[in-house]
This record gives sequence, C-alpha cells and structure tokens, in this order.
Amino acid sequence: MEFAERLSVPLRWWVQGTMLVATLWLALVVAVPLAVAWTVTGVALALMVALFVSYGAARVTVDRDVLRAGAAHISTDHVGAVTALDAEAMRLQAGRDADVRAFLLLRPYLKRGVRVDLTDPSDPAPYWLISSRRPDELAAALTTATR
Repeated sequence: MEFAERLSVPLRWWVQGTMLVATLWLALVVAVPLAVAWTVTGVALALMVALFVSYGAARVTVDRDVLRAGAAHISTDHVGAVTALDAEAMRLQAGRDADVRAFLLLRPYLKRGVRVDLTDPSDPAPYWLISSRRPDELAAALTTATR
C-alpha cells in the first residue's frame, strides 16, 4: 500500500454532537418521565454515533495498480496529472471552477485535497476531487504509482 487514509470525523464534531445530545436530555428530563428522557437520549446518541462512524468511514488508498476513493476505484493506468490543493484552490475546484461531471469525495471538515485528472476516454468524469488531510503525500503516492 502506497497511501492509506480514513476521512474520519474530527473530534470537535464528536464534542458538539455530544453536547447536542446532552441538551436534548436536559430539555426532556424536565418535561417527560425520566425513563422516556433516557430512552430518547440513548436513541439520539446511538443515531449520532452511527451517522458519524458511517460518514467518517470513507477511505482513500493508493497501491501500485488502483486508486480507491470511498466506493469508487480506478486503475492507476488512467490517472493523468495529479495536483495537491491548498484550502483556497480546493474551495475554487469544488465551487466556482467545478465541472458537474467530476467525481467528488469531499468532507466539509477537510479543507485541502487532491485533483486527479483522468486519461480514460470512456470515463465520463474528467477528474476526481478528493479531500485529504495529507494531500501532498496522496499526490506523491499517485505520481509514484503511475510511473
């Protein structure tokens, strides 16, 4: 494996989610029977955990033959130019300069990423835009894998 990264949810989301569930419990404990308040709070907490774990389960991996981004994958034979993007360049690529045909694996808590141009003429996506905590390492791994 040349590169592997899990796009997990940051700690601040867990803290804020926990505070939201605690606020829900506080609102319920004064309005409904205690058993109902704890049950609803438990369900809300379980739902929050399931959503955060599911959303943060996306992985980006590069090996000698394949780039995987979430559920999508492509042979490194079809990878063209690879560009590591800083926060501003990523914002522009995902917004004003975006192509609607592009494949996107974006996470709002990751400001940087990589643009991977594709050379496969049968692929409708002209490029992939992938969020990453380590875009320079991802770009280097892709460049190495395509040689």
